[in-house]
Amino acid sequence: MNPKLQIIICSTRPGRIGPAVARWFLDRATSHGGFDAECVDLADFRLPVFDEPRHPRLQQYEHPYTQRWAQSVARADAYTFVTPEYNHSPPPSLVNALDFLYREWNYKPCAFVSYGGGAGGVRAVQQAILQVTMLKMMPIPESVAVQHAGSRIDGQGRFTPDAALDTAAQGLLDELLRWCRALQPLRA
Repeated sequence: MNPKLQIIICSTRPGRIGPAVARWFLDRATSHGGFDAECVDLADFRLPVFDEPRHPRLQQYEHPYTQRWAQSVARADAYTFVTPEYNHSPPPSLVNALDFLYREWNYKPCAFVSYGGGAGGVRAVQQAILQVTMLKMMPIPESVAVQHAGSRIDGQGRFTPDAALDTAAQGLLDELLRWCRALQPLRA
């Protein structure tokens, strides 16, 4: 059985292009064949600003939205965060969603597909890496950075990659699978 990969759409704002980028990456992950991949949209969870009364490490969640989010995250073995860059940072929706949980993230590898203007979202990823390591996740060095992402969305809302992005996605998935297998004993 293949490990479960969640491709998490991190932006929740209206008019976002994250779902188009995530659909492309889901196609790449599916054709890769090493994962059972699914897209997860943070917007579907409608998480408020973190409001659980107890620390997430206790897993004593009071709110139904937290319980639903925890169940989703817990069923995955690895994650790819599809994230924009807002003011040189990850979107608040990603920071908040990470903070809601703790043990569900532990000992799992993650990767980033970032998008933005000229920097392609890499500054957001640099900051997000600091946060995921404190959740005992392993952020792999391989990533995909989509520069000028808005210009890659066609009239039907589809993302149009180039060969370099497809190659980067393949390398990311290969390495993510290695780490997923390597960390399996820690998750057992």
